[in-house]
Amino acid sequence: MKKKMGAAYVAVTLILCLLPSVGMLWKHDDGSAENRKLAELPSPRTEQGWNTDFLPELGEYFEDHFAYRQEMVTADAVLRSSILGISTEDGVIDGKDGWLYYKDSLDDYLGTNPLSDRAVYNIARTLRMIQDYVEGSGRNFLFTVAPNKNSLYGEFMPYYYGVKVSTEHNIDRLRSELDAQEVNYMDLYPLFEAEDEILYHKRDSHWNNRGAAMAADALLEALEKEHRSPADLEFEVRKDFEGDLEKMLSPKRIVPEEEFYCTEDFTYEYTGEVESNFDPDIQTVCEGKSGSLLMYRDSFGNALLPFLAEEYENARFTRGVPYYLDDMMFCSADDVIIERAERFLPDMAENPPVFQSPEVEEVLSHLSEAVVAQENDTDCEVTDDGLFVKLSGVIDEELLETNSRIYLCVDGETVYEAFPMSVSSENCKTDSGYAVYIGKERLLDEEINIKLYVEQEDQLVQIYDSTAALEIIM
Repeated sequence: MKKKMGAAYVAVTLILCLLPSVGMLWKHDDGSAENRKLAELPSPRTEQGWNTDFLPELGEYFEDHFAYRQEMVTADAVLRSSILGISTEDGVIDGKDGWLYYKDSLDDYLGTNPLSDRAVYNIARTLRMIQDYVEGSGRNFLFTVAPNKNSLYGEFMPYYYGVKVSTEHNIDRLRSELDAQEVNYMDLYPLFEAEDEILYHKRDSHWNNRGAAMAADALLEALEKEHRSPADLEFEVRKDFEGDLEKMLSPKRIVPEEEFYCTEDFTYEYTGEVESNFDPDIQTVCEGKSGSLLMYRDSFGNALLPFLAEEYENARFTRGVPYYLDDMMFCSADDVIIERAERFLPDMAENPPVFQSPEVEEVLSHLSEAVVAQENDTDCEVTDDGLFVKLSGVIDEELLETNSRIYLCVDGETVYEAFPMSVSSENCKTDSGYAVYIGKERLLDEEINIKLYVEQEDQLVQIYDSTAALEIIM
């Protein structure tokens, strides 16, 4: 009897061990329910010859595609959540009453790893430079931030995140700097905080359609664009929405939640094929409406798109980063909106926009009064960036004050203000970077003299002087 039980135990164990691999013969898991890109089946040979990483890549493929993977992932997630109250997915926080949150919003929620004062300035100053460029061409500019879910509904966060390092968050400090830089900013936080109704999804990281309609209304009001108010729209509730966080956590146990759907027919149309509102570049037309819109957005813009597209004759919605402001000229936009999720604010400090850097004529006459700094670690790299020559580098942090502007002078004739930026790499993490874009048609010589200056209180300080060859990139 013992031998039979032992043999049965070995047989069952062997079947369970073989099932994930042998099961791939009849059940191939393509990971379509998961909100991430899975490993692809590698080839033994590549264009360069034999693939030396074939076995490790094959192992990664198996880890992502073995049979019944999603069922096992879901079972593990359900057991850990119901028994231990914890999440099995590194990117998801399992909150109270079935609420889920993105983990990359945790620093903002706890007040840990805040942006430096210089990084906050980098974001605000760059937005002001974008605004000047947009308004200088006769167009309207508006910036907004989509609140993190736990910034509005933190009461459902797990108890073990109850102790916060600071109650001041990046967005609080950025508001002050945006005000100092006089950036046109639509603050959505008071709007959502004033609502008793919860306007975000329970198992997703974004606002629902009613929340999106309210946000769109605020943006259009700020732009003084005639439009229908959300109060005039009728919504019906359908329980068919599948949350992105739930797909990550338990792909085979997705329980649809309620979503609000506008019962009035939208009349805008897409130009070209569009799979979903998360496509990287979407253009729309709406007959009978006037004006045009260019919106740089992230995933929060998915639900915003219908309410905005419905109010413009032409609209373009792009997820491209960095922001190529020539897009504005391409679609002849009357209004330009930049929307960014709160959790992505640190990324904004590292990605300056791409357009002709502004000339600053008033600085040119003061260059002769500049103080020359002693030797420092400032550098300048000259690279090709399509229509532009990009001049960028890192400035010695000791030479920069929190609000120091950076100027680059070419051949002693033209001064450009640099986009202040943060730089993160394996070898460098600093908020003292800069970038200047100059149209190639402006640089006709084979080499140029470059001088860098920074503001220090009431004086200019020259921190770099060198000559760069251009023939390779022109």
